[in-house]
Amino acid sequence: MDATATVTPFSTLIRTASHEQHTEAETSTFMGDLLGGRLGVDAYTRYTEQLWFVYRALEEGAEALRDDPVAGPFIQPELMRSAELERDLAHLRGDGWREGLEPLPATAAYAARVAECARTWPAGYIAHHYTRYLGDLSGGQIIRDKAEKTWGFERKGDGVRFYVFEQITNPAAFKRGYRELLDGVNADDLEKQRIIEECKRAFALNTAVFRELGEVFPLSA
Repeated sequence: MDATATVTPFSTLIRTASHEQHTEAETSTFMGDLLGGRLGVDAYTRYTEQLWFVYRALEEGAEALRDDPVAGPFIQPELMRSAELERDLAHLRGDGWREGLEPLPATAAYAARVAECARTWPAGYIAHHYTRYLGDLSGGQIIRDKAEKTWGFERKGDGVRFYVFEQITNPAAFKRGYRELLDGVNADDLEKQRIIEECKRAFALNTAVFRELGEVFPLSA
């Protein structure tokens, strides 16, 4: 039997291997309360602030990786979110939005790990790139819809621009192309396994942020 005929695509391996962590992140108490309309716009604002620290690490790291043989193909300008996050934060916090902006401890740890991978391990950076951007293109749209309905943001306007990928006209086709990039990633089997482990770590780091946000915004019993 030809062994190559049964090889599972890497994009499938990475998705199935991280499924448990992905579900844990998606079903966090904080996100459930936020999407359920049980928290105020201040909780949504605080969540958006945390995203800014993570994406700043992702996108500052991206510049140096454009020509990297492993991570380079994943650095696509139409995905970049920092400018949209800053516009949302200006809307949510006002023009002086940077004043007093502090990451939660879990956010600082998450951003530090992203930055470390960008500097020292391009394949590991891919794990963080994948968990964030593909999540934004998919589940992020649910958050945008809920935010618009719950707090009255203009549809796809200021406050929810982070979730609007104006340069990606066909998200389904884009995600297909992204999965093809994963399938063709320039890494051997051992390195692919390390990428999968880093992907699990990325979800765990994200879940820790949700946990801390839940402590900041507990629902009264």
